[in-house]
Amino acid sequence: MATATLDIDDGSAVGEARLAGDWTLVELSATLKTLESRLSTLGSSEVAWNLLSIGRLDSVGALLLWRAWGRQWPAKVQLSAAHRRVFERVGSIVPADASPAAPDPARLVLFLGQIALKAWHNLLGIVTLVGQLVLDIGYLCVHPREIPWREFSATLYKSGAQALPVIALIGFLIGIVLSYLSSLQLKAYGADVFIVNLLGIAVIRELGPVLVAVLVAGRSGSAMTAQIGVMRVTEEIDALATIGVSRSLRLVLPKVLALAVATPLLVVWCSAAGLIGGMMSAHLQMDLSYGYFIDTLPKVVPVANLLIGMAKGCAFGLLVGIFACHFGLRIRPNTESLSVGTTTSVVTSITVVIVVDAVFAVLTRNMGLPL
Repeated sequence: MATATLDIDDGSAVGEARLAGDWTLVELSATLKTLESRLSTLGSSEVAWNLLSIGRLDSVGALLLWRAWGRQWPAKVQLSAAHRRVFERVGSIVPADASPAAPDPARLVLFLGQIALKAWHNLLGIVTLVGQLVLDIGYLCVHPREIPWREFSATLYKSGAQALPVIALIGFLIGIVLSYLSSLQLKAYGADVFIVNLLGIAVIRELGPVLVAVLVAGRSGSAMTAQIGVMRVTEEIDALATIGVSRSLRLVLPKVLALAVATPLLVVWCSAAGLIGGMMSAHLQMDLSYGYFIDTLPKVVPVANLLIGMAKGCAFGLLVGIFACHFGLRIRPNTESLSVGTTTSVVTSITVVIVVDAVFAVLTRNMGLPL
């Protein structure tokens, strides 16, 4: 192996640049900056290039010289046929005009169109899945012995019972924070007693259902998507179809119904924990007795608010379950699709939950008001 060298002969009328050695990545790594500096001064001048003494030439060395020549052949160059083929290959890869292409105005339209098509395909898939679930429920009403009780109870335990500790903790802390921040404002106006109204409406009607839905989407929804996705990757779903087992009846329906049942109960659990945390914070910050809080709460917060919160929980559970199973079934048999599908499932579920919560707020704006 010989070090790459560059010698300039200025004796003749037209200077000559003689290159020798091995112009490869290994040999150029030590003297690359020096050679680049010398080549940049020669590229714009009329120089005859003599490359006959070059031993080995790879794409790195050819690219270095090609850029120094301005991405075009110089007027005078001597080189072997083998080296000429290397330069021709580099010249075909690196275009002569390396200026960035002008932005295409239609690219934004194309991007929006792709998003619209993806949304449309997902909407069709979800409608198809919901229709299949309705057919499965009708089939189970006719054949009650085939109800998948084991799958339903397993999902109910994993998504409901095992989620009680974390939901209680989150609800308790949210109640404390909300009560603490509200007490600072209510004290300034002498409206300490209205902390009960604020906590009751906010926690039972809004924060409880939304917090539970977000936690269920991030905890149970992602687990369902990943579980179905792994079954797609390992071809277990195809095996179920081969032996005549309905994937919607055994995989999707138990998960969706279990979430629809567990989520309203988790909403009540989260609301209770939030009210307990708010009551303790109100007692410490405002010296509001526990007895007054418990006695005033049913008077200022009608039972209709609890029913609205549980109805939200049921709707959110259905949505999270449907979206989790839908994106799980769309996962292709590779690991990258599994990660992307799980992320998309959680993000879409949370977004839809917030949108549906806004719709609930508009439709029930005149319900649950204190007398």
